[in-house]
Amino acid sequence: MSAQPARNSTREWQALDRAHVHPFTDHAQLHKVGPRVITKAEGTHLIDSEGVKLLDAFAGLWCVNVGYGRKSIAEVAYKQLLELPYYNTFFKTTHPPVAELSRILIDMTPKQFNHVFYGQSGSDANDTIVRMVRSYWNLKKQPKKKTIIARTNGYHGSTMVAASLGGMSYMHELADLPLPGFVHIRQPYWYGEGGDMTPDAFGKLCAQALEDKIQELGPENIAAFIGEPIQGAGGVIIPPQTYWPEIQKICKKHDILLIADEVICGFGRTGHWFASEYYGIEADFMTLAKGITSGYIPLSAIMVGDRVADVLGAMGDFAHGFTYSGHPVACAVAIENIRIMNDEKLVDRVKNETGPYLAKRMQEFLDHPLVGEVRNLGLMGAIELVKDKKTRKTFDPVGDTGTICRDHCFKLGLVMRATRDTMLISPPLTWTKADIDEWAGLTKQALDLTAKEVGKA
Repeated sequence: MSAQPARNSTREWQALDRAHVHPFTDHAQLHKVGPRVITKAEGTHLIDSEGVKLLDAFAGLWCVNVGYGRKSIAEVAYKQLLELPYYNTFFKTTHPPVAELSRILIDMTPKQFNHVFYGQSGSDANDTIVRMVRSYWNLKKQPKKKTIIARTNGYHGSTMVAASLGGMSYMHELADLPLPGFVHIRQPYWYGEGGDMTPDAFGKLCAQALEDKIQELGPENIAAFIGEPIQGAGGVIIPPQTYWPEIQKICKKHDILLIADEVICGFGRTGHWFASEYYGIEADFMTLAKGITSGYIPLSAIMVGDRVADVLGAMGDFAHGFTYSGHPVACAVAIENIRIMNDEKLVDRVKNETGPYLAKRMQEFLDHPLVGEVRNLGLMGAIELVKDKKTRKTFDPVGDTGTICRDHCFKLGLVMRATRDTMLISPPLTWTKADIDEWAGLTKQALDLTAKEVGKA
């Protein structure tokens, strides 16, 4: 049997897909309309099996930071595959790509991080952090400190532990989650939940929810708090500026470990290498994935702070790891990906040029009858669709209008994501002002078509 895929037609690929796969999909809809078949990508556009070109405003899944079709990344991977396609990093063994990448990550992350642990995805990275957190407190002879506090609508992966960390109720309902030891507090979602409060007052109120939960469960039982600097899959929820300083004070007060999940925010998405820099977050762990390789090959990394590493380093054998931890090809790709970002000054471009220009174009949508709020930081943003702009009243049922808008986007040749009734944008960091203009024009058309369909035109 040939290892190469047959050159089938769109219908044949769709039939194979319906019969044999699918993650994160409404299977009823999949069988009704069939999947989109993406066969190629160039720069910031995708091309499907019928030759239709789509502007990718979502960078795959928040991850293709350097855009598609980078020949130098393919060449680096090819060279590494010939030289050393695989070897493990277990049992006091290493190889040059993992050693070099570790040095690069340590140099570019906040000063407290001098240790790295590798996996393949944000999910397994956060699973690993939970094991490290529990091991840390056991070694500190505080074994009761087991509970980890997270947030409603936070997203930390889809394994059993990572989904328990996350606050997505629809994921919990499927598999009797969260597991014991994981609890959730309110999200810092000012537009949806802030009412008449100022953003600053609301940020402090949401941080107080952490203090309240700690007091409810007992500080002696709380191991850590985890949060994305900006909640991505939850709706690009950008917290008020007062939020993270208060969260840090509370963690320090009660001797609780702080985990910054930078899977989405990291590697330039916000106009900073890491959103922790923007918010001044001094975490004990940072979860990295997605943009570390721009999605060209799976890789995740956990940055472990000295406070934790010094304790874990004294335990002897840390019996945890994965077959592909520090995979040489993935590490080589990550090194080249970061080189491209540095050489092309993509992070500076997002901060000083394309991020502000995206914000300017997004502001134009505030006059649209469907749009209640727009928000962004760098090349990461959201457009809130509401039934009543004055009262912020949502559509009922929530989610249908977002789905309608998303489907119109696809028909127009634009890839955007809908969370509830919020349209999300997270494009490649290589986007130019021309790409943003193309996006704005297509988005306006999709919003107009949606408004007509839901009776808001």
